Amino acid sequence: MSDERTARATLTAVAEPGDTFLNRIIDHSGPERALESIRTGGLPDGVSADAKEVQRLDHWRIRLIAAEPDQDMAVCARFRGRLICPGDPEWPTTLDDLGGGRPYALWLRGPGDLRNGCLRSVAIVGSRAASPYGLRTAADFASDLADEGWTVISGGALGIDAAAHRGALAADGSTVAVLANGVDVPYPASNEGLFAEMARRSLLVSESPPGTHPHRLRFLVRNRVIAALSRGTLIVEAEARSGALNTAGWAAKLGRVVMAVPGPITSRSSVGSHRLLREEGTTLITRTEEIIEAVGRIGADLAPPPQTPVLPRDRLEPVTRSVLEAFPARGATGPAQLAVKAGVDLTAVNAKLGLLAAAGFVERAPAGWRLTKSAKAPREPSGNRAPPHH
Repeated sequence: MSDERTARATLTAVAEPGDTFLNRIIDHSGPERALESIRTGGLPDGVSADAKEVQRLDHWRIRLIAAEPDQDMAVCARFRGRLICPGDPEWPTTLDDLGGGRPYALWLRGPGDLRNGCLRSVAIVGSRAASPYGLRTAADFASDLADEGWTVISGGALGIDAAAHRGALAADGSTVAVLANGVDVPYPASNEGLFAEMARRSLLVSESPPGTHPHRLRFLVRNRVIAALSRGTLIVEAEARSGALNTAGWAAKLGRVVMAVPGPITSRSSVGSHRLLREEGTTLITRTEEIIEAVGRIGADLAPPPQTPVLPRDRLEPVTRSVLEAFPARGATGPAQLAVKAGVDLTAVNAKLGLLAAAGFVERAPAGWRLTKSAKAPREPSGNRAPPHH
């Protein structure tokens, strides 16, 4: 491993992810000189620091004593993982949009290619305490996106995140979990089976070395990576205070598409989603095609209009249908009245009545003919009706 890669591996162990002060040193003098500054406490010429930044430098120096990058790499190699750094072929250039908050390096586990997978990707995130509606929605959207060749990115958490990962896997698609812990640490433990399957078929990603356990700050910090890797972020369910809203905030800040799924107005799980939908710039999503239209190529991935349901009467040829439409909603009528109302001659009406009766639309009555109970459905809007045949 080169000195630069060793330095970046070490920095992931000693500093919190995405520290703007550390990235400023790296940008100015490179990762090796940044590591030397931590060891000695001396900053490169041209790099200044305030009191809080100097304090962080002291904190990193203490952590450096326990850093073992070679051992981290050896552990990573045992589960066929890898470290990728800026400039590597697999490094997604979209991470550069984070500027001073970009990762120093990323630890990966699984056969998926991160850069290629993120070219067509959507983040699906939401509440840990998700409702059955939210879980089903996340899984269905993820499965449909995977079928269309899109990668599903999420955070590996309980609830919506896990449902999204499982939905993509069920469709034999690509999915990426951005973790707040090492890629060999199953957190939450109840998702251990899911992570094992993702390590076998897709990809686990972390800014922290193997063996790192999560803490609250890292969950929020990793959200910026989820937002940066994807073309857009979909919030399926989010409570009033939800980490998913933090991801949506990062997506908006990075110029990515922000989308949200509406839920029942009585649902606590959708309070945050509804708040997002009231804000300008959030796209309301009800179908997978709308997601692809929002994040896809302009003019090439447009969502088709929703299809109206096809009713049995829609399959009738025009003359037969016009006779059926001439029936009153209640009571009976005779062939002569039907002929006048439908604008069809009496011979044709008598012939069509036999066909309509055979199909179960009408039946004989003491005073002529009437609609059957099953045919008394609400009439369609007049714009959808076939014109009467004259």
